[in-house]
Parts: sequence; C-alpha cells; structure tokens
Amino acid sequence: MGRPFGVPVYVTPSWFLVAALITWIFGSRLADVLPELGYVRYLLAFSFAVAFYGSVLVHELAHTLVGLRYRLGVRRIQLQFLGGVSEIEKEADTPWREFWLAFVGPLLSLALGGAFWLGLRSVEPATVPGVLLAGLMISNLVVAAFNLLPGLPLDGGRMLRAVVWAVTGNPMKGTLAAVWAGRALAILVVLGLPIIGASQNAERSTTEAMLDGVLAAILGFIIWQGAGNSLRNARLKQVLPQLRIRELARRSIDVPADTPLGEAMRRAREAQAGAIVLVDGRGDPVGVVKESAVTAVPEHRRPWVAVTAVARDLEPGLTIPVDLAGEQVLDALRRNPATEYLVVRPDGTTYGVLALSDLERRLTAALQGRPAA
Repeated sequence: MGRPFGVPVYVTPSWFLVAALITWIFGSRLADVLPELGYVRYLLAFSFAVAFYGSVLVHELAHTLVGLRYRLGVRRIQLQFLGGVSEIEKEADTPWREFWLAFVGPLLSLALGGAFWLGLRSVEPATVPGVLLAGLMISNLVVAAFNLLPGLPLDGGRMLRAVVWAVTGNPMKGTLAAVWAGRALAILVVLGLPIIGASQNAERSTTEAMLDGVLAAILGFIIWQGAGNSLRNARLKQVLPQLRIRELARRSIDVPADTPLGEAMRRAREAQAGAIVLVDGRGDPVGVVKESAVTAVPEHRRPWVAVTAVARDLEPGLTIPVDLAGEQVLDALRRNPATEYLVVRPDGTTYGVLALSDLERRLTAALQGRPAA
C-alpha cells in the first residue's frame, strides 16, 4: 500500500473480512441513529472501517519510527484481522528502550482518541460527521486500552517484559512473565467477553450472543498464539549466538565422483564420518552427497549406484566458511536454501559438511526449552 519512512505497508486478505464485519455491525447500528440514510449507511460504515484502520496504521507507524530511531530495523507493517503488526528486526538493547518502543503505540492511539473528541465537540452528534468522529474516538480509546493490557503479544505485555527485565536484569525472565500473563489474559478474554456482553444487554438475540462468543474465541486464540510465538522467538534469539558452524559441521571424507555408493559409505563408516564430499581428479570438491537421497536407495542396490546419483553439485552459495556464527549462519542459509553445505577453512580446504537437519534439531530443541541432542 506504500512505503512511509521506507517501510512497506501490506494489507492481508483477513482485513477484508473484518472490514465487512465492521460494515455490517456499524451499519446496522446506524439505523437507530440516522434512519434517514437508508442503505447508504453501509457506505458510511465501510468508510468508518477504512478510517479505523487508518488509525491502526498510525499506531503502527509510531512503533516504526521509534524502531528506526533506535536503529532496530523494521521489515514491514501488516494490517490484518483485528489490528496491525510492525515487524521489527532486532530486539531493543535496554529494557527502557523496549518500554518506549511498546508504549508509543497506545500513547498515539490515546492522542488520536483525544483529537477525535475535540473534533466531536464542534459538530452535532446526530450527524454523519458526529457519528464518524464518535466511532473513531471510541475505537481508538478501545485500541489503546486493549493494547495496554499486561500480556504478550500486546504492547502492555512488552511493557511488562521491560519492567521485569529492568528489575531482574534478565530479559528471558521478563519474557516468561509477560508470556504467562498473556496466556492468563487469553483465558479471561474467552470467558469474560461473553459474560460482559450478556450483562450489558439481557435482551440480545441469539445471533449477537454467538457473535460475542466467536469474537472472544478468536481474540483469545490470537493472544494465546502470540504469547507462544513470543516465547519461541525469545528462545531462538537466546540460542542464536551459540550457533557455530565449526561445532555443527559433520566430519566428511573425500571420494572420487565415480565411486560406488556402497564403497563410499563403507569408507565413511571406517573414518567415523557423517558426510561424503565428491572431488574431481585434482582433489577439488565438486559435490556433496544428499542424506535424503542415500536413504531412498535400498541397501542391496548401493554397490551398483554411482555416488554422483545421490549428490548435489556445488553451486555458488553452497560453500560456507567455517567461522560463521550466530545470525550469520541463518543469513547464509536463507540466501541459498539447501539440505547440505560444504564447510571450508580460510585457506579453502574442506572442513566438513553442514546438514540442515542438524541445525533444525538444534533450533527445535532450543524452541522447546530442552537441551540439544
């Protein structure tokens, strides 16, 4: 939709679903306030949906500007079902930067609510401008209040994380506190919203009651899922600095390209190597055997299959230096996706082979909070 401050803004398909829902609900309520509008009220309701998400975009731009100010990098902004997300690339390096990065969004929503309140004072309430301004004022105040709730993935959860981080000096403790607060909040939303709706309107229809229940379930699921994702991201960032190609790479052996697969595997077992590298007549590596392809060859056929049949040529990007560590590892693999990579020393000689499956096991163990096998 554009690139304000150089950050691309995307609208996901789920936005159209929530825009249709807002148009239907708000348009139905307008019949009581402005009955003379007729079916034009749905056009007005759709305009409100667009303006509301314009306010959400301003909320996310506040996060973006602070993220850019702290040089954290912002990948993109997404407007989606029930809100927006600013994808900030790096974590804040201090708890108070984390606090302000989170707080600025609700703060701006409060400011927008105040601005719409001032505008509402200058018009008649029972008019088109009055109804739009009142709706935008209330919606922005609701957005601010909801985002200030102390549980991840909401802004209030990030603020809670920052406070616990500042008190304990441990960002992971802050994350855990905010994650469990978010999960408790999800349960309260699922159980509490339908009860609140019933207490405010005892004569509501079955459709309205069902709508409240579905909305509560969706909100609770989003909060619970977001809290879990926040915990996994925190664990991933915690383990990333410990990733070193030197430790992850398997020992390998070199074999000529015309070697039978069975013979190559026998040599690998004798050398206690976990990978096989193909070399040409000069001894230069030209390919890496794919573990998945070897598994697909029945054992009785391996003496008759050339090792080249289960190898991948060393294309540009499939050779990585042994000294890579941390996020450099993931960056190198993202640029050139593969299942095996040749790992080389600074002088260009072969150190071993990095199998993507080994890296995945290490990351999976970290995300599940257990030691790597």
